[in-house]
Amino acid sequence: MSKPKYKRILLKLSGEALLGDQEYGINANVISVYAEEVRKVHELGVEVGIVIGGGNIYRGIENSSDGIDKVTGDHMGMLATVINALALQSALERHGLLTRCLTAIKMEQIAEPYIRRRAIRHLEKGRIVIFAAGTGNPYFTTDTAAVLRAIEIEADAILKGTRVDGVYDSDPETNADAVHFPEISYADVMRRNLRVMDLTAVTLCKENALPLIVFNMNIPGNLQRLVQGKKVGSLVSEKIESVVS
Repeated sequence: MSKPKYKRILLKLSGEALLGDQEYGINANVISVYAEEVRKVHELGVEVGIVIGGGNIYRGIENSSDGIDKVTGDHMGMLATVINALALQSALERHGLLTRCLTAIKMEQIAEPYIRRRAIRHLEKGRIVIFAAGTGNPYFTTDTAAVLRAIEIEADAILKGTRVDGVYDSDPETNADAVHFPEISYADVMRRNLRVMDLTAVTLCKENALPLIVFNMNIPGNLQRLVQGKKVGSLVSEKIESVVS
């Protein structure tokens, strides 16, 4: 088995990914499959932090037509991420992994408050660390929270698990002619307004030279192949030459 390319990663998962074929909530089969994928990577000696969204429960910052003000909606979205984090924590522990759930909003009865040095120590001890409740502030997405946590824990890369196999010039689920970019720069992502992550998250990646890899989490073994340095998905980094004419 080849040595992993990355010693420490931050895995970003969307809440919508937990839906599976459901319209709402958490699909037990999907979350179990994700836990098994994380277990395989952990067995390689990779330290794993995880940020998961809450869109399967409440979309927070994107919800503006339900009569709930944006700040309150964002707080509801943060709490939705905690529900998903607890579900993922349980699934990971069923697969034999040691875990810690850290939240940006204090709720000590169910999770530890986020403290950077404590999070790093948990990772060093071989625990899977799940970061919940976003940044703890409204108006910031879980993508931004994921990049922020990745920078704080000094992750080697942030891996965004999605339903498609990387970055495209348009939505490949609705456009069969969408062009795939195996590699692309932060600047081109922003210039083309590609929906890889929100602008704040991409800017944070660029300013901190944090590699971002977008890949299909639903293909078994993709996460393991990726951390072993194999070409999976799309790499977004500073070193890629411009592809914009």
